[in-house]
Amino acid sequence: WYDGGSIIVAVVLVVVVSAVSNYRQSKQFEELSHETNDIRVQVVRNGRYQPVSIFELVVGDIVSLKTGDQIPADGLFVEGHSLKVDESSMTGESDHVEVNEKKNPFLLSGTKVTDGHGYMLVTAVGMNTAWGEMMSSIRRDLNEETPLQVRLSKLTSYIGNIGLSVAVLVLLVLLIRYFTGHTKAENGRSAFNGSRTKFDDVMNSVVGIIAAAVTIVVVAIPEGLPLAVTLTLAYSMKRMMRDHAMVRKLSACETMGSATIICTDKTGTLTLNEMKVTEFWLGKEPIDNSMSSEIAPNVLQLLSEGVGLNTTGTVYKPEPTSVPEIYGSPTEKAILSWALNDMGLNIDESKQSCEIIHVEAFNSEKKRSGVLIRRSNNKRVLATHWKGAAEMLLAMCSCYYDKKGVSKFMNQDERAHIGMVIESMAAKSLRCIAFATLDGNEENHTKLEETGLTWLGLVGLKDPCRPGVKQAVESCKKAGVSIKMITGDNMHTARAIAFECGILNSESSLHNEAVVEGVQFRNYSEEERRQKIETIRVMARSSPFDKLLMVQCLKQKGHVVAVTGDGTNDAPALKEADIGLSMGIQGTEVAKESSDIVILDDNFTSVATVLRWGRCVYNNIQKFIQFQLTVNVAALVINFIAAVSSGDVPLTAVQLLWVNLIMDTLGALALATEQPTNDLMDKQPVGRTEPLITKVMWRNLIAQALYQVAILLILQFKGKSIFGVSEEVKDTLIFNTFVLCQIFNEFNARNMDKKNIFKGIHKNRLFLAIIGITLVLQAIMVEFLQRFANTERLSWEQWGACIGIAALTWPIGWIVKCIPVDKKVQTRSSAAS
Repeated sequence: WYDGGSIIVAVVLVVVVSAVSNYRQSKQFEELSHETNDIRVQVVRNGRYQPVSIFELVVGDIVSLKTGDQIPADGLFVEGHSLKVDESSMTGESDHVEVNEKKNPFLLSGTKVTDGHGYMLVTAVGMNTAWGEMMSSIRRDLNEETPLQVRLSKLTSYIGNIGLSVAVLVLLVLLIRYFTGHTKAENGRSAFNGSRTKFDDVMNSVVGIIAAAVTIVVVAIPEGLPLAVTLTLAYSMKRMMRDHAMVRKLSACETMGSATIICTDKTGTLTLNEMKVTEFWLGKEPIDNSMSSEIAPNVLQLLSEGVGLNTTGTVYKPEPTSVPEIYGSPTEKAILSWALNDMGLNIDESKQSCEIIHVEAFNSEKKRSGVLIRRSNNKRVLATHWKGAAEMLLAMCSCYYDKKGVSKFMNQDERAHIGMVIESMAAKSLRCIAFATLDGNEENHTKLEETGLTWLGLVGLKDPCRPGVKQAVESCKKAGVSIKMITGDNMHTARAIAFECGILNSESSLHNEAVVEGVQFRNYSEEERRQKIETIRVMARSSPFDKLLMVQCLKQKGHVVAVTGDGTNDAPALKEADIGLSMGIQGTEVAKESSDIVILDDNFTSVATVLRWGRCVYNNIQKFIQFQLTVNVAALVINFIAAVSSGDVPLTAVQLLWVNLIMDTLGALALATEQPTNDLMDKQPVGRTEPLITKVMWRNLIAQALYQVAILLILQFKGKSIFGVSEEVKDTLIFNTFVLCQIFNEFNARNMDKKNIFKGIHKNRLFLAIIGITLVLQAIMVEFLQRFANTERLSWEQWGACIGIAALTWPIGWIVKCIPVDKKVQTRSSAAS
């Protein structure tokens, strides 16, 4: 009963280990799913803005909504401007619906804000909303198969078929040998003598032969492969979470390892997104904070209107004497903070003395936002205020104010002078935001004037580079991954930041094609785009459409493209890219939902970390395949040759199942949990077409398998005479040597290229623990479970011989790695570097 019992134990063990790891992974996904659904919502409670989790939202809350937000509950419109909502997820209609207090005040959970901003009163939450089921769309299929798992399934079935063929051959050979009288019994006579052999003996022999064949199938089918992938992905997802990356889509883990190009945003990703106004020009002269008292009151009044009314930020002052709390985007916060603290403008007064008639919200196409207002002291006049990209507003202006409050006509020289000021500020990597105004009449009160404006002033906002970004960019370049920066800022600011971050260097700046504007890129012919795309490093003044165009063009050229994005308009590019990376802090819900990985700290360094982890996942799986196939090839060849030549199988069912257990389950655990090393970032990217089993792997695998087969066949046919031992001890020596070879080879599998296989081994305690456990269990199998495992006790000398033979796999591995392998030269990598 030992064979039958041990097979049951082995099957139960394999099933339990797979089931437990799958269960743990699905639990992890559920936690992840909960975290993905946990949207942060801005609410107003006790007059103060505060972010709360969507799960803590209650009926009666006032929620602040802005472009890109997902509406978290059902509710009613309270106030706002130009609020448009995409209700396609509910109605199927692609047209955006305008929401206002008169015609359509209803806001529905799960729909998305596409334009404008406003406030809503929550009337129903959770499953009580009209679209309670809507949230289920964010839940992902937990059983998705990644591309690598699909490739491995094919590999598994291919290997399984070979194993099955070998097993059928062995079965036929053994049955033929048995029934033709070539199989010898223990007394040296034929085991089968026609009708003189008892039926029970025939049945026992046939069952033994079938068991041997079945065991070959069990060893041949690498059921550890899917387990190794599951373990590697689950482990890396957990560790990536610690490194500020939340994986929404499993396949992105491994795809990221093949990335050849990363298209990144500037603001918040390469920079800190902590804006501060460092320069202010009024008209065409610079103004120091101390000079604000010299500015004419009418200009100060216009500035406070332009800053205080044309903004999505808010100022909260619980007491008249307390320090104001400012909420909004980093740009809005910086401008409001400058207006209140440095210029001493009275924004509250402007809000009380003016009525907002119409708002044109900021969008990334026009790069500006505007308001149309009516002042309470002069109701016949409507005033327009614009705020936005400096050079774009300059083109709309025909006059300017000086600090004495006089409006002057702007001639060509003055326009050129202001243009030069904008350029010099941008060259200092400042973001230039301008203010312009115009007083009009009562007639047109829906459209904002866009020509003949009066230039008010210009502020320069400094957004410093994130620490560590330059090193992260360098490590990506070293890894053969090209970095492209796509930004809405003007050419000069973009160029200055790109130099600061190391995306541009002196060589790439020599040819002007390295920096282009979105409009220029858009107007290239398809052929021109394909030619110039490799040279372009920075795209300034880009729209989301330009970003999408760039991704499509790069993919057509065979690149694996990763894209970062945070805005609603980035969704098409995030979806189109091979890996979409959204931002956890600044990112809108629409962007997050379109992405594969959420970068929780909005930092480019985390993007580089994700690249390392992606490569690590791919590398770990390759290590395991190499280790597993070595065992498969060796076990199959030994059993096949021995069965055909002597009619006897040296490795019994129990022994082969034990080998199967250590190489599949424990081997997967040991090799799947290797952490990323710096060496991974020295290699070129894998790209799309690289085979899973590389030439390097074949070299290592064939060498080790040949050595194992040779040694074990020598032991099989000459072992008795070499060691002077009985048949049983010889079989035990074969079994022990075979297992020890796998344990030593597990070290070789840790590094496929490098000769030093022990580098960093102290960091992977799990690997060392598994090796230790395997050795202890092997000693128990050989020394104490003789009847169960069909073994005999070995002497110290015999143990020494087994260890010596197995240890030779290390020098063989070292010598084999000296053999050069022609690695495929990748054309892309030269472009990337």
